[in-house]
Amino acid sequence: MGCDGGTIPKRHELVKGPRKVEKVDKNAELVAQWYYCTLSQEKLNRPIVACELGRLYNKDAIIEFLLDKSSEKAIVEAASHIRSIKNVIELNLTDNPAWTGDKGNTKGDKYDDIQSARFICPIVGLEMNGRHRFCFLRNCGCVFSERALKEIKTEACHKCSVPFEDGDVIVLNGTKEDVEVLKKRMEDRRLKSKLGKKSKKPKAAETIVKSSTVEESPGPSTSSAGQDSANINSGEKRNIAFCKGTAAEESTLSSSEKESKNASGPLKRSAANKEEKSEAYKSIFTSHSSAKRSKEQSSNWITHTAYYF
Repeated sequence: MGCDGGTIPKRHELVKGPRKVEKVDKNAELVAQWYYCTLSQEKLNRPIVACELGRLYNKDAIIEFLLDKSSEKAIVEAASHIRSIKNVIELNLTDNPAWTGDKGNTKGDKYDDIQSARFICPIVGLEMNGRHRFCFLRNCGCVFSERALKEIKTEACHKCSVPFEDGDVIVLNGTKEDVEVLKKRMEDRRLKSKLGKKSKKPKAAETIVKSSTVEESPGPSTSSAGQDSANINSGEKRNIAFCKGTAAEESTLSSSEKESKNASGPLKRSAANKEEKSEAYKSIFTSHSSAKRSKEQSSNWITHTAYYF
């Protein structure tokens, strides 16, 4: 056999067994997670954002994804939980001074160090290449290695001194277990925000209703103020009426009685009106009826003098 154009089949070509499971290269997987955007599959360029599940994105790709409202929009599982720009946090990253990028290996004749990363931890100095676990704080967006947060325990950020809690620490590109824990936290956080908004709406409605009722019918303060003003007005009217009454009484009094009132205080009874005195004694005074003139005796014109009564 041979040299006649024939072929000899081998055993693996004739007997087909179960397919071997293809193993993913770990280095390639780490490069895809830490150097490329999860949504657009492009290289990560600043500004870089991260979602509440710890995945890395380019901010431009997230904005384009949110602005695209067409019906033909492809459903992307990596960004299905992102509904607004508030669901992502812009990261505050620290540059690696030893990173040269693609400048040193343009021709492909040099060794390309995959473990060299663009960013590092500002506390410990570990490179953010996927070999070490990294976290970021949801309040400020600062990125640290998990080792730095464990070794230096504090309640404030190491970089910007913003206070944080354990629930604000989000692991970047974590395992499936980490993603499940972060997903539960995200759902609980969104549920609390919804309940808070719903509780605020009825309160706002109650305030609007109360303000409308206050405008329509005066409340206790306005009614009390109205009563006070009414009491003040009535008091003023009483004072005015009292003054008028006293003025009328004073006008009816004689000048001698006024003088005696001003001199000795309270008004005294005239001697002519006293019952114990005799008529002869009373006739001496001008207030007696015998001293007054009748209408027939009075003239057409009258001169008001102290002797006219």
